[in-house]
Amino acid sequence: MFLRNFWYVAATDQEVQAKPFGRTIMNEPIVFFRMPDGTPVALEDRCPHRRLPLSMGKLVGDALQCGYHGLRFDKTGQCVRVPGQDLIPPSARVKSYPVVERYKWLWIWMGDPALADPDKITDFHWFDDPNWGAKSAYLHVEANWQLVVDNLLDLTHLAFVHETTIGNMALVEHAAVKVQRGPNNVLVTRWTIDQPAPPTFVKVGGFTTNVDRWQIIDYAPPAFLRLDVGATPTGTGAPEGKRVGGISMRNLNAITPETETTTHYFWGQAHDFEPGNRQMTERVFEQIQAAFYEDVAIFQAQQRMISLDPDSPTVDINADSGGIQARRIVDRLYAEEQAALAQRAAAE
Repeated sequence: MFLRNFWYVAATDQEVQAKPFGRTIMNEPIVFFRMPDGTPVALEDRCPHRRLPLSMGKLVGDALQCGYHGLRFDKTGQCVRVPGQDLIPPSARVKSYPVVERYKWLWIWMGDPALADPDKITDFHWFDDPNWGAKSAYLHVEANWQLVVDNLLDLTHLAFVHETTIGNMALVEHAAVKVQRGPNNVLVTRWTIDQPAPPTFVKVGGFTTNVDRWQIIDYAPPAFLRLDVGATPTGTGAPEGKRVGGISMRNLNAITPETETTTHYFWGQAHDFEPGNRQMTERVFEQIQAAFYEDVAIFQAQQRMISLDPDSPTVDINADSGGIQARRIVDRLYAEEQAALAQRAAAE
């Protein structure tokens, strides 16, 4: 199940250059490349002549040339040259996709192009903000995209999956949790007061006493999760908004379906302490990256079990509240999209 009338992260800005680059999104093969002026383009990655991936071709001037018989396509997907003949068949074209470059990512619109409003791109300004140090990365996950969303909305797993980095038992046994659902977002707020700092926080924050720790998860559909996380020494006023003497970070996640069982996972970590210190940025990133690799192993193991028996029953517990609310939003939006498609088809 995919929501199409949304912006998704398709690639990092460094992945897409003049050389064609292929990536599957929502079961659709797409080729990305940059025009000579640097403008990014996204087209269907399948030549209509003999179906060779256009990502195996090359850019000739401002047209993408197929690597099999040399047909060329402009940025709109229209064939503009067939070697050896003057007549270009009217059906010689490929689908084009709206693309926007923002926050060091390339965003793609998979639905109705007429609805592709760049103002609706989810805010990830921390990657560009000079007051924050930040670094991002890409992971390919052999699991359904909603398993990743579930994981990020339930942070009790940190105590068990990430006990050597960002987790400890205080997150399960001493956290005060509040789940709020809006029409199109879920906010999960977790406070752990006067408890030991986890290993990563000790390494990057230098804590020697207990801390007051916050984890505020902001979910926006289809699969964007921005986490406000940090800690200050206990009793310094963090619950009242006084984040002084500690560390504050943003964990930033954009999840894009590749297929029903594979996912493109774009993520990053930002910090507001020593924002110009690249060594600190690397230290923070490496700590969080280690935890993310642990998560990927979990997703993929889950998917293997689901694929073996898709109808096996599951049990929900309190920790699943955020994920359940997010899935309900996605289900509603999917139903609305399908109803709109059916209405449009009936009108035609």
